[in-house]
Amino acid sequence: MSIGAWIVLGLVVALAAWIISIYNGLVTLRNRFKNAFAQIDVQLKRRYDLIPNLVEAAKGYLAHERQTLEAVIAARGAAVNAAQRAAAAPGEPSAMAGLAQAEGVLGGALGRLLAVFEAYPDLKANQNVLQVQEELTSTENKVAFARQGYNDAVMSYNTRRESFPDNVVAGLFAFKEAMLLEATESKEERQAPKVKF
Repeated sequence: MSIGAWIVLGLVVALAAWIISIYNGLVTLRNRFKNAFAQIDVQLKRRYDLIPNLVEAAKGYLAHERQTLEAVIAARGAAVNAAQRAAAAPGEPSAMAGLAQAEGVLGGALGRLLAVFEAYPDLKANQNVLQVQEELTSTENKVAFARQGYNDAVMSYNTRRESFPDNVVAGLFAFKEAMLLEATESKEERQAPKVKF
């Protein structure tokens, strides 16, 4: 083989190694955001498991608040279904939007339930209710932390996927854009609750 052929072969090998490196980097980032979503999923499942305990503990006290309890139960069911769809396709835009919407509805329903608790001093003092509320608060913090980790991983993946020359390789191998998990609450729902003593 001539020197020119060796040079061409060397360039082809270098180009192939470069493409493989970019491909592997994109795969690593995609797997990171999928793993980050799995962490959210773990916390959401814990949250969904706590909600029936909270409702059950409150049932005796809130017999005439049946609509509120039923709204929480229905919102939990919708959120569980949305989480299952999102877990099957982490990062997929429609799955993430559905999960964010279902979580917004569930958050609103839980907020209304917790507001109802304030009107019942006996319920607020119930140890079972207090324990479940504390676990739910802790889980909410873990969900928020996991959501932040997921969104950071998605941002890294999307940035790399859209940057040149990685975008060429991403296009060749159909690396799709991943969707951030955003809050869907309205401006009023995002305001901190007012606490009076």
